[in-house]
Amino acid sequence: MFEKLRASAAPRKMLASLTALTIGLGPSVTPAYAASRPATATPIQHLVVIFQENVSFDHYFGTYPNATNPAGEPMFHARPGTPSVNGLSNALLTNNPNLNPANGTGATNPFRLDRSQAWTADQNHDYTAEQQSFDMGAMDLFPEFVGSPGPPPQGGGILNTNGLNLGYFDGNTVTAFWNYAQHFAMNDNSYSTTFGPSTPGVINLVSGQTNGVTTGTGGTVDGGAGSLTVIGDPDPLGDLCSGSSQVQLGGKNIGDLLNAAGVSWGSFMGGFNLNIKNSNGTTGCSRSSTSAISGTTNDYIPHHSFFGYWASTANPNHTRPKSISEIGNNGPANHNYDIDDFVHAVQAGNFPAVSFIKNIGIQDGHAGYSDPLDEQTAVVKLVNFLEEQPTWSSTAVVILYDDSDGWYDHQMSPIANQSTGSADALTGPGACGTGGQSLPGINSNNPHALGRCGYGPRQPLIVVSPWALENAVDHTITDQTSILRFVEDNWLSGQRIGGGSFDGIASSISQMFNFSQIRSDGTLILNPSTGEQIP
Repeated sequence: MFEKLRASAAPRKMLASLTALTIGLGPSVTPAYAASRPATATPIQHLVVIFQENVSFDHYFGTYPNATNPAGEPMFHARPGTPSVNGLSNALLTNNPNLNPANGTGATNPFRLDRSQAWTADQNHDYTAEQQSFDMGAMDLFPEFVGSPGPPPQGGGILNTNGLNLGYFDGNTVTAFWNYAQHFAMNDNSYSTTFGPSTPGVINLVSGQTNGVTTGTGGTVDGGAGSLTVIGDPDPLGDLCSGSSQVQLGGKNIGDLLNAAGVSWGSFMGGFNLNIKNSNGTTGCSRSSTSAISGTTNDYIPHHSFFGYWASTANPNHTRPKSISEIGNNGPANHNYDIDDFVHAVQAGNFPAVSFIKNIGIQDGHAGYSDPLDEQTAVVKLVNFLEEQPTWSSTAVVILYDDSDGWYDHQMSPIANQSTGSADALTGPGACGTGGQSLPGINSNNPHALGRCGYGPRQPLIVVSPWALENAVDHTITDQTSILRFVEDNWLSGQRIGGGSFDGIASSISQMFNFSQIRSDGTLILNPSTGEQIP
């Protein structure tokens, strides 16, 4: 087991005041509990997974590291030696395949959205439609199949057509994420595990297996051998805040494996504590927050719930933990908490080994009801807070996304698992991939579970840690279950979930670290509003 190292830098006064002011920590908490730390294969004893919403790689990083830098927006200038990424080449910017006349009035080249256009309409990101937009790998029918016109944003022209999904942001809007990439490690070859929206994304992140629905039918498709596979956005079965479409899954998730090994972990979701009354008077399942940019939306969104889809790891009644010392450990809350509980637990010295974070609705980055500026603010506050802790020297933060929202990305995904179900359409009607690997369902009588075609669209993946490579771009093919792979290798001696999980074929993210030497400059404090570095 690696000896825990302490960060050499003392917490900055500016950081402390920014953190307390902006993240709403409440009163300080006296350390009262020190969790036992099982052996780890690397110096990482705390993994924090910030799972954001609905962004393709090109939508945020298509022109990285070159920003336009117009007056009045935060400046971004790349460091010397910054590596290039597989982004939007000059040919893709000036003669894009989506000029295809089949896209009608939405036929367009990619175009820059400025900071004043951060709030945009939500795009189509359904399992079938995404495959159709790929057009057998031509990547030329995004407006036709997954585009949705604005407003928002205001401006007319192409913005009011299905071609809106060719819009992208650069380092003057998503400044924090470009700065994290500059100082730490980013992967430009990372994908949704399967095609489809948020629920498949969150299920894949923690289990790698969307087949095996045991109860409910909403948002599902025939998975073969009498099974059902989730391809839509049903809510978790029995959650107090769930709507009419609900499902529960069989099989196991990473929480089950961590429990069996005695490793502390938690799911931390904004709005999960139904006892809190917000300043606007809302409470319970209707707790909401208002953004000056994108308006008002509920804090807690049930179909983003990490572990609510399995009876073994659910907390459908949103039962509160009995104490801070319970957080991350067995107890009435069953490892499901509010994001405020994460902050309080870390402050108290009870930092779970593995933490999954979902920000409140207006800060999760989902087009339509959130935006990259509010998203950036939430992520920066949380990372700043973690960098202030003495445990930063043994911490890694991973920032990644649940789906692409239908935003354009030029890179065809490798089809690591094919499907020939009724919802598939990538390589022809009822077909997604040919002659490739077919992963089973959770039951042994289903050797080829349908509705699990992947990898899906490409998305950002960033690792922030004093052990991360510096200003590095990793080109390894990864997916959402690459996080599972790292957890399994670091805490579980390489144990896999099994039962057809994608974790069995995934690459890890370990190559994004240098575990031979901790960095002396492994802390980067950013302004939550602008994303710019605080000296």
